[in-house]
Amino acid sequence: MKNVLVTGGAGFIGSNFIRHLLARYPDVHAVNLDALTYAGSLASLQNLPDESRHRFVHGDIRDRDLVDSLFRESAIDTVVHFAAESHVDRSILGPEPFVTTNVNGTLVLLEAARRHWLGGTAPDRHVRFHHVSTDEVYGHLGPDDPPFSEATPYDPSSPYSASKAGSDHLVRAYHRTYGLPVTISNCSNNYGPFQHPEKLIPLVIFSALQGKPIPVYGDGRQIRDWLYVEDHCRAIGRILEDGREGETYNIGGGNQPENLTIVRTLCRLIDDRVSESEHVPHDRLITFVTDRPGHDRRYAIDASKVRTQLAWEPSESLETGMARTVDWYLANATWVARVTGAGEFRDWITSQYGVD
Repeated sequence: MKNVLVTGGAGFIGSNFIRHLLARYPDVHAVNLDALTYAGSLASLQNLPDESRHRFVHGDIRDRDLVDSLFRESAIDTVVHFAAESHVDRSILGPEPFVTTNVNGTLVLLEAARRHWLGGTAPDRHVRFHHVSTDEVYGHLGPDDPPFSEATPYDPSSPYSASKAGSDHLVRAYHRTYGLPVTISNCSNNYGPFQHPEKLIPLVIFSALQGKPIPVYGDGRQIRDWLYVEDHCRAIGRILEDGREGETYNIGGGNQPENLTIVRTLCRLIDDRVSESEHVPHDRLITFVTDRPGHDRRYAIDASKVRTQLAWEPSESLETGMARTVDWYLANATWVARVTGAGEFRDWITSQYGVD
């Protein structure tokens, strides 16, 4: 692993992975391809561990000529593919960008890897295409169902998860048909620094600090498995180091509280840090809103494969990870304002959740 193409590296998980990559692997050079949509920002790439080994390229993964030139000019030997439209609510409002980016964009990357690495036969060097996916491709679980494993059949519920399922299938097909060296990881809900405040945990923090209603879908009893983003990045690193070609690895944090518990815990953490606020206790800002269509009730990840085969363990509990996340947002209000364009973001929240 010398020259790594990271797609979506100005987004939430991607920017955290860029930091992990540069800090953990001193000989690696990272080429960061990002379209800088609303969810990506150069502000997330400030103060990298070693900027001399990082090259940012503003572009779209669907641009075949650009992707081809990056493989050729930078001698790419590893792809870590994060770039995706990923917000379920937005996919319900407008599915097309999710298909064109998540499916067609993945196809462009796979074709470039096949041309440059295989040459119609077998790789002439160590190469790897790692595709980052989601547990949402598995659908949802009943209250007593066992957690998702790598063998769980796909059953996506939203345009977003369907598009990710399609991209997963393409990656596997390129391994089976062409022998492309690939790995796939399906992760649970990530949280941590640099996450756009449209997602639950930063949305709660962002709303509470402004004294705005905190929207909670339905009865708030949906269950997710929560994974601190730095733990996710370490898991991907272990897969790149020792993961077997053609294998899928589920990555989860082993935390499955109800969403309402997450919201109340965040409110308590904020109360402790801004005790003089007129909004304390912040949980009185919780506002229940109409549930979204096709909302999966429960996710849970069986991460035993990555734990046993690759000796990975999450380093953060949900409590410590959420505390670190709250502290980061409190210390980075300027980043939030730059990334969201606070007025525009508030208008979107109002239209989406019906609160103001």
